[in-house]
Amino acid sequence: MIDRNPRRPTSRAGGLQEGAPVLVDTFGRTATDLRVSLTDRCNLRCSYCMPPEGLDWLPKPELLTDDEVVRLVGLAVRELGVTEVRYTGGEPLLRRGLPGIVRRTAELEPRPRISLTTNGIGLDRLAGPLAEAGLDRVNVSLDTLDRDTFRRLAHRDRLDDVLAGLVAARAAGLDPVKINAVLLRGVNDHEAVLLLRFALDHGYRLRFIEQMPLDAQHGWTRKDMITADEILDRLAEGFTLAPDIEHDRGSAPAETFTVDGGPATVGVIGSVTRPFCGACDRVRLTADGQVRNCLFAVEESDLRGALRGGATDAELADRWRKAVWVKRAGHGIDDPSFLQPSRPMSAIGG
Repeated sequence: MIDRNPRRPTSRAGGLQEGAPVLVDTFGRTATDLRVSLTDRCNLRCSYCMPPEGLDWLPKPELLTDDEVVRLVGLAVRELGVTEVRYTGGEPLLRRGLPGIVRRTAELEPRPRISLTTNGIGLDRLAGPLAEAGLDRVNVSLDTLDRDTFRRLAHRDRLDDVLAGLVAARAAGLDPVKINAVLLRGVNDHEAVLLLRFALDHGYRLRFIEQMPLDAQHGWTRKDMITADEILDRLAEGFTLAPDIEHDRGSAPAETFTVDGGPATVGVIGSVTRPFCGACDRVRLTADGQVRNCLFAVEESDLRGALRGGATDAELADRWRKAVWVKRAGHGIDDPSFLQPSRPMSAIGG
């Protein structure tokens, strides 16, 4: 693989260089995009994520405090080369201290780009305060425009709240406002064209995401998943799509396609059938302070224990670098030995 980062501290044949200024792995990939989960709790019960009755949530003492979150994010930005911070959950809007965390993140030097992934419930109230605090953009999950289907998928009647959150995000100046949609066979896969038309009409950017094996029930099967190719076939029933050759994909997870000649685009994230592991630049911090170098990692590295045990920033940075250094070449979903992570998506963070 070509090394595109001149600051890479060592070759694969060498060892991890102590004090290296970036989060690099043995394959030369550099993690600059930090996903931070602020809670494992959620106010929806989406069928591809968790059971209707919910899960056993993390006890509050196990969660990082606001100060601990900001300290670790600041360390990543100042010392480890992170340039983008995305706050996730669970549902991050349930975190009472979220505006303050965003404000303190925006005050870091150098200032990272700050984004949020949310189900949109409560965003109608918080979009303005979050934008004022320094939030740059937002991703809102919306799988259907039909109220009955929404209730069936999420086990909650909250579609109007999500739609109101989208409107508020645009009004607050968050840009872009992205929609993430997962199509499920026999449930909402007939809505692909409707969802894209809705996004185009309202100025949102839509990205379809293949369903991934991250449900708490471990019920995911490849044969039930709507693939990237199938998504594109459904969209072709209402639009003319073409690869977006004007923009370099880089490390972005979504392949983008122009819609009816552009300039509007739609994205498709084929995490399973079209993996982008070779260009991955992401690293994750869970709500209880564990570093995960891959969404599908089965190992974690504990920063919370070290932080609460009095570790210095230098010691925490060294732990973080070591966690990323051993990142695998790919998620291995197609490998017969693949093991689904024990933690579901709500506990890992998107």
